[in-house]
Amino acid sequence: MGDQDESIEIRVDKISQLFDSLDPFPFRERDLDRHAEEYIVSWARELPHDKPIRIVIHVPASELRSEHAKELNESFHRYFEYRAGVTARELKQLFSIGRKSALIGAAVLALCILGAQVIPRALGTGNISIYLRENLYILGWVANWKPLEIFLYDWWPIAKRRDLYRRLSGANVQLKPAETSLRQPSQVAPYR
Repeated sequence: MGDQDESIEIRVDKISQLFDSLDPFPFRERDLDRHAEEYIVSWARELPHDKPIRIVIHVPASELRSEHAKELNESFHRYFEYRAGVTARELKQLFSIGRKSALIGAAVLALCILGAQVIPRALGTGNISIYLRENLYILGWVANWKPLEIFLYDWWPIAKRRDLYRRLSGANVQLKPAETSLRQPSQVAPYR
């Protein structure tokens, strides 16, 4: 964690360590390395929500002049913007499933209520009739469990993750020479 808990600080030997080496795309379009993303996202969750995020990457001075250094800010911006888009689509898909589930659940509940009213007329008011009627009520409400879970609970963690990715896509990414910028080694987490 960095200065005044407003920045995320990482130390690497090469800028390319931050990106997936198996990704065939040009550097500025590569995905972040899975571990680098997890590290950045986990620290970003701890930062104040009302302040911009700053990512400070400490590298050897020779890396500051590399071609990767020039593309780093754009690479981070593009990657986290992409992740925000993927997460937004995931949320949209969840709501679509929730709407379909709600329609199915409402139809099943209506049929169960109707069936529960028919059973006493067909079988009388004995124990079997009560048992079947109560089971139909339970089935009707259970059929609505998933849409209620989606619309009450499942969506907001995804929305929070999308918002975090959006914040990270606007992060100010800075490179600093490792030899001169480190005050205390414990202030900057080494990456790999």
